[in-house]
Amino acid sequence: MSKITLTNRVCLISALLWLTIGTAEAEFIGLNLGASHWQSATSSSFEANDTDSIDLIDDLDVDNPEQSSMTFILEHPITALPNIRYQGSQLDSNTSLRGETFSSEGQASSAFDLSHDDIVLYYQLLDNWVDLDLGVDVKRLDGEVSFAGANSSAVSVDETIPLLYLSARFDLPLDGLYLGANINANVIDLGVSESSAQDSTFMMGYESGTGLGIEGGYKYFSLDLDNVDEPDTDLEYDGVFLNGYINF
Repeated sequence: MSKITLTNRVCLISALLWLTIGTAEAEFIGLNLGASHWQSATSSSFEANDTDSIDLIDDLDVDNPEQSSMTFILEHPITALPNIRYQGSQLDSNTSLRGETFSSEGQASSAFDLSHDDIVLYYQLLDNWVDLDLGVDVKRLDGEVSFAGANSSAVSVDETIPLLYLSARFDLPLDGLYLGANINANVIDLGVSESSAQDSTFMMGYESGTGLGIEGGYKYFSLDLDNVDEPDTDLEYDGVFLNGYINF
């Protein structure tokens, strides 16, 4: 079965939500649509069956991928119900390579798909020159990390990881300019998953009076897959990102 693209996911969710709130007054609904490009560098390793750890960069010469994501945010005036943020992130690579781990006669390949969906339910605690949101992020991954060569291993990634969501935005004295941060991290072990993740961004941005905005900064993503039935995998990505959005 072919995978649904990020664009189709966002369009589908947007349509369903608009059908749900179709009778509400437009001025009471806040809607934000955004797209982001991320130039990431990776530090990732496998360790399976008591073998030595294999690093994707040092051992396998995997290229650092360029990634993208799309975001949909819905805020409403019903204080008892949380606001909704959806983000679909593409994070994959497929590379043919020769590395130190393999003999010079052997052709090796590495492929990984860590594309994931985040559904965040959050409440707005402050809404003035400081915006502060707090909630829960449910991060869903369904992919695979693998390499093939003289030594081969694969990790099937099928995880749902709950994270604490904290978002802050500080308006600067110059109209439209702001500083902000989104932090998604394991703070309390709920026993839902043995794996852990962190997904954080720090940015500076500008939003015009028409709702068009642009922001850029630093993004860090880490994933530690720890399952006794599969190879342990430790992946880290970080780098600069650029995000454009429209806020209705």
